[in-house]
Amino acid sequence: MADKNIKEMSFLDHLEELRWLLVRSSAAIIICGIVAFFFSDFIFNEIIFGPKNPNFITYQLFCELGKQFDLQETLCITEINLPIQNREMGGQFSMHMWTSITVGFIFAFPFILWEIWKFISPALYEKERKYAVSFIIVSSLLFFVGVLFGYYLIAPLSVQFFASYIVSPEISNSIDINSYISLMKTSAIASGLLFELPIIIFFLTKIGLVTPEFLRKYRKYTLVIVLIVAAVITPPDVLSQIIVSIPIMILYEASILISVLVVKSQEREKLKA
Repeated sequence: MADKNIKEMSFLDHLEELRWLLVRSSAAIIICGIVAFFFSDFIFNEIIFGPKNPNFITYQLFCELGKQFDLQETLCITEINLPIQNREMGGQFSMHMWTSITVGFIFAFPFILWEIWKFISPALYEKERKYAVSFIIVSSLLFFVGVLFGYYLIAPLSVQFFASYIVSPEISNSIDINSYISLMKTSAIASGLLFELPIIIFFLTKIGLVTPEFLRKYRKYTLVIVLIVAAVITPPDVLSQIIVSIPIMILYEASILISVLVVKSQEREKLKA
Protein backbone atom coordinates (compact mmCIF):
# COMPACT_ATOMS: atom_id res chain seq x y z
CA MET A 1 0.00 0.00 0.00
CA ALA A 2 1.00 3.64 -0.35
CA ASP A 3 2.81 5.14 2.61
CA LYS A 4 0.30 5.96 5.34
CA ASN A 5 2.41 8.93 6.44
CA ILE A 6 1.28 10.75 3.31
CA LYS A 7 -2.20 11.01 4.81
CA GLU A 8 -0.84 12.59 7.99
CA MET A 9 0.98 15.35 6.13
CA SER A 10 -0.87 18.64 5.87
CA PHE A 11 -0.87 20.91 2.85
CA LEU A 12 1.77 23.09 4.50
CA ASP A 13 3.91 20.01 5.13
CA HIS A 14 3.80 19.23 1.41
CA LEU A 15 4.77 22.82 0.61
CA GLU A 16 7.68 22.54 3.04
CA GLU A 17 8.87 19.35 1.34
CA LEU A 18 8.53 21.01 -2.04
CA ARG A 19 10.48 24.04 -0.82
CA TRP A 20 13.40 21.89 0.30
CA LEU A 21 13.26 19.98 -2.97
CA LEU A 22 13.73 23.25 -4.82
CA VAL A 23 16.45 24.43 -2.42
CA ARG A 24 18.52 21.24 -2.72
CA SER A 25 18.02 21.07 -6.51
CA SER A 26 19.02 24.71 -6.91
CA ALA A 27 22.10 24.15 -4.76
CA ALA A 28 23.13 21.18 -6.93
CA ILE A 29 22.69 23.25 -10.10
CA ILE A 30 24.73 26.13 -8.67
CA ILE A 31 27.56 23.83 -7.52
CA CYS A 32 27.75 22.16 -10.93
CA GLY A 33 27.50 25.59 -12.56
CA ILE A 34 30.46 26.88 -10.54
CA VAL A 35 32.56 23.94 -11.72
CA ALA A 36 31.46 24.60 -15.32
CA PHE A 37 32.36 28.29 -14.93
CA PHE A 38 36.06 27.40 -14.69
CA PHE A 39 36.00 25.30 -17.85
CA SER A 40 34.80 28.13 -20.08
CA ASP A 41 37.45 27.63 -22.78
CA PHE A 42 36.42 24.05 -23.44
CA ILE A 43 32.67 24.67 -23.04
CA PHE A 44 32.58 27.64 -25.42
CA ASN A 45 35.32 26.96 -27.96
CA GLU A 46 34.90 23.20 -28.29
CA ILE A 47 31.22 22.61 -27.48
CA ILE A 48 29.07 25.70 -27.95
CA PHE A 49 30.88 27.07 -31.01
CA GLY A 50 31.45 23.60 -32.45
CA PRO A 51 28.33 23.63 -34.68
CA LYS A 52 29.46 26.84 -36.43
CA ASN A 53 32.55 25.05 -37.68
CA PRO A 54 32.09 23.37 -41.11
CA ASN A 55 34.31 20.53 -39.89
CA PHE A 56 31.84 19.66 -37.13
CA ILE A 57 31.23 15.90 -37.02
CA THR A 58 27.52 16.21 -37.91
CA TYR A 59 28.30 18.07 -41.13
CA GLN A 60 30.92 15.48 -42.07
CA LEU A 61 28.47 12.61 -41.51
CA PHE A 62 25.79 14.38 -43.54
CA CYS A 63 28.27 14.95 -46.35
CA GLU A 64 29.15 11.25 -46.40
CA LEU A 65 25.43 10.45 -46.42
CA GLY A 66 24.88 12.92 -49.24
CA LYS A 67 27.51 11.16 -51.35
CA GLN A 68 25.59 7.91 -50.97
CA PHE A 69 22.36 9.50 -52.25
CA ASP A 70 23.96 11.90 -54.76
CA LEU A 71 23.05 14.95 -52.65
CA GLN A 72 26.51 16.39 -52.12
CA GLU A 73 25.50 19.90 -53.11
CA THR A 74 22.73 19.91 -50.52
CA LEU A 75 24.30 18.04 -47.61
CA CYS A 76 28.00 18.87 -47.94
CA ILE A 77 28.77 22.10 -46.08
CA THR A 78 32.06 23.85 -46.84
CA GLU A 79 31.46 27.24 -45.20
CA ILE A 80 29.29 28.71 -42.46
CA ASN A 81 29.32 32.49 -42.46
CA LEU A 82 28.18 33.29 -38.95
CA PRO A 83 30.00 36.23 -37.31
CA ILE A 84 28.97 36.57 -33.66
CA GLN A 85 28.99 39.82 -31.71
CA ASN A 86 28.45 41.00 -28.16
CA ARG A 87 26.47 44.25 -27.98
CA GLU A 88 26.26 44.82 -24.22
CA MET A 89 28.89 46.01 -21.76
CA GLY A 90 28.42 43.10 -19.38
CA GLY A 91 27.11 40.78 -22.04
CA GLN A 92 29.98 38.31 -22.07
CA PHE A 93 30.08 37.95 -18.29
CA SER A 94 26.31 37.53 -18.07
CA MET A 95 26.36 35.01 -20.93
CA HIS A 96 29.23 33.14 -19.27
CA MET A 97 27.37 32.95 -15.96
CA TRP A 98 24.01 31.80 -17.35
CA THR A 99 25.61 29.31 -19.70
CA SER A 100 27.43 27.81 -16.71
CA ILE A 101 24.09 27.54 -14.88
CA THR A 102 22.62 25.75 -17.90
CA VAL A 103 25.52 23.29 -17.97
CA GLY A 104 25.06 22.89 -14.23
CA PHE A 105 21.40 21.99 -14.74
CA ILE A 106 22.32 19.32 -17.30
CA PHE A 107 24.85 17.64 -15.02
CA ALA A 108 22.69 18.00 -11.91
CA PHE A 109 19.67 16.48 -13.64
CA PRO A 110 20.07 12.98 -12.09
CA PHE A 111 20.15 14.56 -8.61
CA ILE A 112 17.04 16.60 -9.43
CA LEU A 113 15.29 13.40 -10.50
CA TRP A 114 16.29 11.79 -7.22
CA GLU A 115 14.77 14.71 -5.31
CA ILE A 116 11.56 14.46 -7.34
CA TRP A 117 11.41 10.73 -6.68
CA LYS A 118 11.77 11.29 -2.92
CA PHE A 119 8.95 13.83 -3.09
CA ILE A 120 6.47 11.56 -4.89
CA SER A 121 7.54 8.19 -3.44
CA PRO A 122 5.33 8.36 -0.31
CA ALA A 123 2.28 8.27 -2.61
CA LEU A 124 3.51 5.13 -4.37
CA TYR A 125 3.02 1.52 -3.40
CA GLU A 126 5.85 -0.20 -1.57
CA LYS A 127 6.78 -2.39 -4.55
CA GLU A 128 6.85 0.71 -6.80
CA ARG A 129 9.31 2.48 -4.49
CA LYS A 130 11.80 -0.32 -5.13
CA TYR A 131 12.26 0.98 -8.68
CA ALA A 132 13.93 4.21 -7.55
CA VAL A 133 17.36 3.33 -8.98
CA SER A 134 15.85 2.15 -12.28
CA PHE A 135 13.82 5.36 -12.51
CA ILE A 136 16.88 7.56 -11.98
CA ILE A 137 19.06 5.60 -14.42
CA VAL A 138 16.49 5.34 -17.22
CA SER A 139 15.27 8.95 -16.88
CA SER A 140 18.82 10.31 -16.75
CA LEU A 141 19.88 8.21 -19.73
CA LEU A 142 16.90 9.42 -21.78
CA PHE A 143 17.66 13.03 -20.84
CA PHE A 144 21.35 12.82 -21.77
CA VAL A 145 20.55 11.04 -25.04
CA GLY A 146 18.06 13.83 -25.78
CA VAL A 147 20.66 16.50 -25.03
CA LEU A 148 23.11 14.80 -27.39
CA PHE A 149 20.38 14.51 -30.02
CA GLY A 150 19.67 18.23 -29.73
CA TYR A 151 23.35 19.17 -29.78
CA TYR A 152 24.56 16.91 -32.57
CA LEU A 153 21.49 17.04 -34.81
CA ILE A 154 19.01 19.83 -34.07
CA ALA A 155 21.57 22.54 -33.22
CA PRO A 156 23.93 22.15 -36.23
CA LEU A 157 21.04 21.86 -38.68
CA SER A 158 19.47 24.99 -37.19
CA VAL A 159 22.77 26.89 -37.22
CA GLN A 160 23.50 25.94 -40.82
CA PHE A 161 19.97 26.78 -41.98
CA PHE A 162 19.67 30.18 -40.28
CA ALA A 163 23.24 31.17 -41.13
CA SER A 164 22.58 30.55 -44.84
CA TYR A 165 19.03 31.95 -44.95
CA ILE A 166 18.98 35.23 -46.86
CA VAL A 167 15.92 37.39 -47.46
CA SER A 168 17.86 40.07 -49.33
CA PRO A 169 21.53 40.57 -50.26
CA GLU A 170 21.18 44.02 -48.66
CA ILE A 171 20.97 42.35 -45.23
CA SER A 172 24.08 40.90 -43.61
CA ASN A 173 23.94 38.50 -40.69
CA SER A 174 25.78 39.63 -37.57
CA ILE A 175 24.41 37.41 -34.83
CA ASP A 176 24.23 38.54 -31.22
CA ILE A 177 25.94 36.11 -28.84
CA ASN A 178 22.81 35.82 -26.68
CA SER A 179 20.75 34.77 -29.71
CA TYR A 180 23.28 32.08 -30.63
CA ILE A 181 23.57 30.77 -27.07
CA SER A 182 19.78 30.73 -26.77
CA LEU A 183 19.53 28.54 -29.87
CA MET A 184 22.10 26.10 -28.49
CA LYS A 185 20.49 25.93 -25.05
CA THR A 186 17.00 25.51 -26.44
CA SER A 187 18.09 22.75 -28.82
CA ALA A 188 19.83 20.76 -26.09
CA ILE A 189 17.51 21.30 -23.11
CA ALA A 190 14.26 21.02 -25.07
CA SER A 191 15.43 17.81 -26.73
CA GLY A 192 16.53 16.41 -23.38
CA LEU A 193 13.13 17.09 -21.85
CA LEU A 194 11.37 15.78 -24.97
CA PHE A 195 13.17 12.46 -24.55
CA GLU A 196 11.54 12.19 -21.12
CA LEU A 197 8.26 11.54 -22.94
CA PRO A 198 8.17 7.79 -22.14
CA ILE A 199 8.61 8.53 -18.42
CA ILE A 200 5.90 11.20 -18.51
CA ILE A 201 3.54 8.87 -20.36
CA PHE A 202 4.25 6.15 -17.79
CA PHE A 203 3.09 8.34 -14.90
CA LEU A 204 0.17 9.86 -16.82
CA THR A 205 -1.04 6.35 -17.65
CA LYS A 206 -0.61 5.30 -14.02
CA ILE A 207 -2.97 8.03 -12.84
CA GLY A 208 -5.42 7.50 -15.69
CA LEU A 209 -4.93 10.73 -17.65
CA VAL A 210 -3.59 8.97 -20.76
CA THR A 211 -4.50 5.68 -22.43
CA PRO A 212 -2.95 3.74 -25.31
CA GLU A 213 -6.10 4.39 -27.34
CA PHE A 214 -5.68 8.14 -26.86
CA LEU A 215 -2.05 8.01 -28.01
CA ARG A 216 -2.90 5.89 -31.04
CA LYS A 217 -5.78 8.20 -31.97
CA TYR A 218 -3.51 11.26 -32.13
CA ARG A 219 -0.53 9.47 -33.70
CA LYS A 220 -1.18 10.93 -37.17
CA TYR A 221 -1.44 14.47 -35.78
CA THR A 222 1.82 13.98 -33.91
CA LEU A 223 3.50 12.81 -37.11
CA VAL A 224 2.34 15.95 -38.95
CA ILE A 225 3.61 18.20 -36.16
CA VAL A 226 6.98 16.43 -36.09
CA LEU A 227 7.36 16.74 -39.87
CA ILE A 228 6.51 20.45 -39.74
CA VAL A 229 9.07 21.08 -37.00
CA ALA A 230 11.67 19.03 -38.88
CA ALA A 231 10.98 21.03 -42.04
CA VAL A 232 11.56 24.29 -40.17
CA ILE A 233 14.83 23.38 -38.46
CA THR A 234 16.49 21.34 -41.21
CA PRO A 235 17.81 22.14 -44.69
CA PRO A 236 15.11 22.01 -47.40
CA ASP A 237 15.54 18.37 -48.36
CA VAL A 238 13.47 15.34 -47.49
CA LEU A 239 16.40 13.24 -46.26
CA SER A 240 17.34 15.67 -43.46
CA GLN A 241 13.72 15.94 -42.35
CA ILE A 242 13.38 12.17 -42.17
CA ILE A 243 16.61 11.83 -40.18
CA VAL A 244 15.30 14.26 -37.55
CA SER A 245 11.75 12.86 -37.52
CA ILE A 246 12.53 9.16 -37.13
CA PRO A 247 14.00 9.28 -33.57
CA ILE A 248 11.11 11.42 -32.33
CA MET A 249 8.48 9.08 -33.77
CA ILE A 250 10.31 6.06 -32.33
CA LEU A 251 10.10 7.82 -28.98
CA TYR A 252 6.36 8.32 -29.44
CA GLU A 253 5.82 4.67 -30.38
CA ALA A 254 7.85 3.60 -27.35
CA SER A 255 5.56 5.75 -25.20
CA ILE A 256 2.52 3.95 -26.60
CA LEU A 257 4.10 0.58 -25.77
CA ILE A 258 4.86 1.75 -22.23
CA SER A 259 1.27 2.93 -21.82
CA VAL A 260 0.01 -0.49 -22.97
CA LEU A 261 2.26 -2.27 -20.46
CA VAL A 262 1.09 -0.04 -17.62
CA VAL A 263 -2.58 -0.67 -18.44
CA LYS A 264 -2.02 -4.44 -18.60
CA SER A 265 -0.21 -4.33 -15.27
CA GLN A 266 -3.09 -2.44 -13.69
CA GLU A 267 -5.59 -4.96 -15.07
CA ARG A 268 -3.60 -7.84 -13.58
CA GLU A 269 -3.57 -6.07 -10.21
CA LYS A 270 -7.35 -5.71 -10.34
CA LEU A 271 -7.79 -9.43 -11.07
CA LYS A 272 -5.59 -10.33 -8.10
CA ALA A 273 -7.51 -8.00 -5.77
